[in-house]
Amino acid sequence: MYPMHDYAKKLLSLPDAPDQVNALQAVLNEERRRRQEFREWVTEEVKAEFINGEIVARSPVKKRHWDALDLLSRLMSVYASSRKLGRVATEKAMISLTRNDYEPDICFFSAEKVAAFEEDQLFFPAPDLIVEILSPKTERLDRGIKKDDYAAHGVREYWIVDPLRQRVEQFFLLSPEDKVYFQPYVFVVGEDMESRVIPGFHIPVRAIFDEAANLEALKTLV
Repeated sequence: MYPMHDYAKKLLSLPDAPDQVNALQAVLNEERRRRQEFREWVTEEVKAEFINGEIVARSPVKKRHWDALDLLSRLMSVYASSRKLGRVATEKAMISLTRNDYEPDICFFSAEKVAAFEEDQLFFPAPDLIVEILSPKTERLDRGIKKDDYAAHGVREYWIVDPLRQRVEQFFLLSPEDKVYFQPYVFVVGEDMESRVIPGFHIPVRAIFDEAANLEALKTLV
């Protein structure tokens, strides 16, 4: 990924740079208009995101997706709330970044960020941690634009949970100045993993995919 000023230099080197800039501005203006329409259209009953100028509908999920979402969010939510570390949201929290609006499967906001939220707030800033549950239809987005966008906006930790292979990829930013995630750690059933953003949140990977293991892990987190 090139620094933004490199793109600007490349654009300015073109003989028709003013025309190119005007064309780009027109595209961005149209994108902003469509994004506003999306925000006026989307409701709590609609599962959709706005990504690079397009509305992306979210399909119904398979049981293995639903199970992993439920089990992991239970562990995170109980742990974070019991220690007053912050707030865990699932699916319908709309994350608003520079160009795009996302509804991550799970996201964690620190207590400091939560304190600034308003009761009627609909769109939220970049959280501290995001989890996406992988599916064949979402994999390209989860590993592509979403991963890049989350990193660029300072989401310090990103998990990609694969319920089919029963593994978790943990990405993180090495420093606040980074805009690209470090090469991920991959955890599988039989191993433990720990969050770098939620202090002390240490769980067996099996607890994300197995109800009995989840309940056992829950006892140690409360």
